[in-house]
Amino acid sequence: MFRVKKALNHNTIIAINMADNREYLLIGKGIGFGKKVSERMETPKGCTMYSLREHTERGTAMELVKDMDPVFLEIAEQVLKESERIFGRIDWSILFPMADHIAFAVRRIQNNEQISNPLTSDIRALFHMEYKTAECIRPILRERLDVEIDEHEVGYIALHIHSAIEEENVALSMQIAQTVRECIQMVEEATGQTIDVMSLSYNRLMNHVRYMAARAVKGEKLKLNMNDYMSTKFPEAYELAAQVCKHLETYLRKPLDESEIGYLAMHIERVAAQEE
Repeated sequence: MFRVKKALNHNTIIAINMADNREYLLIGKGIGFGKKVSERMETPKGCTMYSLREHTERGTAMELVKDMDPVFLEIAEQVLKESERIFGRIDWSILFPMADHIAFAVRRIQNNEQISNPLTSDIRALFHMEYKTAECIRPILRERLDVEIDEHEVGYIALHIHSAIEEENVALSMQIAQTVRECIQMVEEATGQTIDVMSLSYNRLMNHVRYMAARAVKGEKLKLNMNDYMSTKFPEAYELAAQVCKHLETYLRKPLDESEIGYLAMHIERVAAQEE
């Protein structure tokens, strides 16, 4: 049983769960229509509940909801429902920071302040399925707000989706994308070759650096050490891999397991051999 605290619009209300006396955001078609403050109601069929005790980088969920047009909460929920359909189980607490981001993105677009993200292509490659899923927001915004968003904004939504399916916040996902870009640039500069971004070797290298960064953040270690073999067989690739790992440690401020060098060297050697 819920007690209505405030109806935000026809589809969104803030209500108090009388079982635990906590505030929740309820989203569902028509659930707010005609609702009055303090009115009691059963849990509406088909609605989704979100705890307003969640904390975000910009404050509590309650603070965000108070200052936000509820349409952005509904739009974020539509994106997350599509994400759940694609990926299965997701962390629904990302609803509030995602809605907050969408609200700012729409405001920027309406003020002709659209941004450029130099990492968009990297985000699209690193988080391919998340990016494809994030594109569902294009027709939603077009239909509901008559707003067109570009690939850069889609990229940011993709990072929020990634945050909902992995234990990475948006800032960390962005940092990993930046790190991958810089590490691949180091490989290109050292080999004097421009790596074909469409090649399988590039994709493997990019994803290896991505997961290497993720392992560093989580403190995980590889089970097999290939350092002796790679340093003897491919010394130049091994030396470059050592430099990249050092850069990655500095950037992430996290130590890497020493065995990461040999595995990275293997991927660097594959790319160099393919580009020759």
